[in-house]
Amino acid sequence: MKLKSALTFSLLALGTATAIQAQEVKLNIPGQPAAAAAAAAPVAQVFTEAQLVETFGWFMGKRIGLSELAFSPAEVESLLKGMGAAVSGKESPYELEKIGPAMDEFMKKKQDAYMGKLKQEGLKQSGDFFTKLKEIKAVVELPSGLRYEIVKQGDGAVPKPTETVKVHYTGTLIDGTVFDSSVQRNEPAEFQLDQVIPGWTEGLQKVKKGGKIKLYVPPSLAYGDDARGNIPPSSTLIFEIDLLDIKSSAPAPALPVAPAAGK
Repeated sequence: MKLKSALTFSLLALGTATAIQAQEVKLNIPGQPAAAAAAAAPVAQVFTEAQLVETFGWFMGKRIGLSELAFSPAEVESLLKGMGAAVSGKESPYELEKIGPAMDEFMKKKQDAYMGKLKQEGLKQSGDFFTKLKEIKAVVELPSGLRYEIVKQGDGAVPKPTETVKVHYTGTLIDGTVFDSSVQRNEPAEFQLDQVIPGWTEGLQKVKKGGKIKLYVPPSLAYGDDARGNIPPSSTLIFEIDLLDIKSSAPAPALPVAPAAGK
């Protein structure tokens, strides 16, 4: 029996569990140097099987993102009942082809509610951030809502929207989380200026080649209500950008000239 894409979101748990089976589960504590841990040689704590299974259940729930879906106590009870049936090797309590669309719709509502919550949180955080940013005199606010700060004056040309820029950049959320960085990759990036987010297109026209600029990009000039990778919806983005070079875009190829009539 094959199911179509209606169960894509609902079967996320199955995909995650399969991925867990394919690799060794390690719950390492971050921030502890391996060498120091080995030198200390602490006595291993002994856990009961019940504690191990409970922690594995927590691990699976965390990986799947169950807390984000705000299940009620009654829904959690039903969830555990279904998991218990699966663990016991029983068949699905209901025919998947029939219940699939309704289950998908139910889970979509849960996901939409969570995304809506993230959007509201993002908008509030952005508003608070830009209110505090007004206290920094070096930051310039543009009519579009973009804010920028010249970190280093360049001495070259200013890029045009149709030109390609070569840059080193680091992008962070307002809490300092780095979501992208050519600096960390140790490889400059090249973009045609009118092919990136509006905040970049407008902001990089405020700095000269050889200069460095800091952009404070509101959601409306970034990804709006959409989530991108580890960027939550309605996020304000901060970029530190070194403008290394400006390259003219290649001209469009000329159209062939039609032969004159009668030739």
